[in-house]
Amino acid sequence: MRLAVFDCDGTLVDGQADVCAAMDEAFAAAGLIAPDRHLTRRMVGLSLPEAMRQLLPEGEADQHEALAAHYRDAYRARRTAGMIDEPLFEGIADLLARLSAAGWLLGVATGKSDRGLAHCLATHGIAEHFVTLQTADRHPSKPHPAMLEAAMAAVGATPVETAMIGDTAYDIAMARAAGVRGIGVSWGYHPPEELTAAGAQAVATDADSLFDLLEAKA
Repeated sequence: MRLAVFDCDGTLVDGQADVCAAMDEAFAAAGLIAPDRHLTRRMVGLSLPEAMRQLLPEGEADQHEALAAHYRDAYRARRTAGMIDEPLFEGIADLLARLSAAGWLLGVATGKSDRGLAHCLATHGIAEHFVTLQTADRHPSKPHPAMLEAAMAAVGATPVETAMIGDTAYDIAMARAAGVRGIGVSWGYHPPEELTAAGAQAVATDADSLFDLLEAKA
């Protein structure tokens, strides 16, 4: 049994342009000045209410929920209009095929909604590789370990058999909370040194090195 659980935005796909655009629209709909896009990118991976709490710390809970609703509306409108552009990072499609062929079970743990994740995976034709999908619709925000715990339970894997791959300190903190191996990737939204400081056992620089890191300690 070998289970590799991937974050989505910033790890599998680069969705920052759409995230930032939807966040700008959400804050505008609430009559607020949008946060700097650098700050928005740093929140990718968190559940929407938690992201809003961090982007607007002086706000109240109902304001955070309203912002989250505005964001969902904005993102849904972009998807309906065919405006969503979430390209796979280089080498990811081949990596997933190689891991599947090597006997790995694959999963996703993401701050996306069920609908958003399904659309993303279907668009790129990679849904077939994943046996467990855990989203913010059914779990607390990262770094709470619930998504990883559910992924392991779904396939019968233990923490020692499981690796979490992600681009943010939230992913690595979630891995540590669940007692699984945390591997960072350098092409996402938090810098490698931040991933290492959060407890990543290693940081991959490309898809090939990620495969080697997974296989080395599997």
